[in-house]
Parts: sequence; structure tokens; C-alpha cells
Amino acid sequence: MEQNKSYFGEIVDGVKTLATGMKVTLKEYFTAKSTEQYPENRKTTLHVAKRHRGRLVFKRNDDGSYKCTACTLCEKACPNGTIKIAAHMAEDPETGKKKKVLDDYQYDLGDCMFCQLCTNACNFDAIEFTNDFENATFDRESLVLHLDKEVYDGGSLPGLIEGGAELTIGKFNTKTK
Repeated sequence: MEQNKSYFGEIVDGVKTLATGMKVTLKEYFTAKSTEQYPENRKTTLHVAKRHRGRLVFKRNDDGSYKCTACTLCEKACPNGTIKIAAHMAEDPETGKKKKVLDDYQYDLGDCMFCQLCTNACNFDAIEFTNDFENATFDRESLVLHLDKEVYDGGSLPGLIEGGAELTIGKFNTKTK
């Protein structure tokens, strides 16, 4: 059942709503702000969260070899087909048994949704997302990466994998390079 309010009752409700909105606005106005001076000062002040998903890379063993066994679970888990794995069967000289050998691990960074389904599907902990975000290019073909042939060195910014510069809230990050 609808309540019938008087003309002045509606005005009082409107003033209450306005006061609530102004309270929120004034509270946000006086909170400390953080401004990143990008790209000028990105080497000294840019902070990137460690859990940011920037690009996919292979995890490597201590000897530099990759952990991927070409099981294709990540390729099957990818919803839009950004991962393509080429492999062949070869005989292992140590055991004499046949096993899969990775020929090419192709990852299309331009089509990736960064959903992390591939890393969750990997039983061998062979791939991970890094927080490297500077992947802009003029050529779409250069976004197709062959992870088995490249060794990821940590990105273009110093300390990026650890999160970059320390995050300071309430201070303008305006250091120079």
C-alpha cells in the first residue's frame, strides 16, 4: 500500500537525501589523494600490485630449462584460444620410454583476457602471470610470443616483479627520473 505524504514531508525527505549525498562528497573531498606521474616518473614512483596480471611467462628450473611438459591442459582451459602448443612424441634416452616434447608454445598477448584459467589448469606450475604491463606496440604480430624460446628478464622497469616503487597514500608521487 502506498503512503501518501504531505507536500512538506516530501521536501523533508528530499533534504535528507541531499544531506546524505553531500556528506559522502565532503568526506571524499578531504581524504588524501595519490597521483602517479606517468610516464615521466615511472622508474622511480610507479607502483604496480604484485597480483596484477600483465603477461604470461614460463617458470624456469634452476638450470634454465622450462617446466612445461606439453600436456596441453592450459591450451584446453583457455576460453578464447590464445595458447597454441605444438609437440611431438620422442623417445627418452635415459628411460627408453616415449614422452611428449614441446616444439612451440605460442601465446597471443593481444587476444588474452587475463582470466588466469590457464595457470589454474597447469598441474606442473609451469606458467604464471607477471605484473609487467608495458606491452604497447604498433605491430599486432609482435604480441604473439613464443614462451619456450624467450627467457623473461623481469620487465622494463626496475623492481617491477616486487611491485615497483613503494606505495604511499596521501602523497603526490612527483619525483623526477
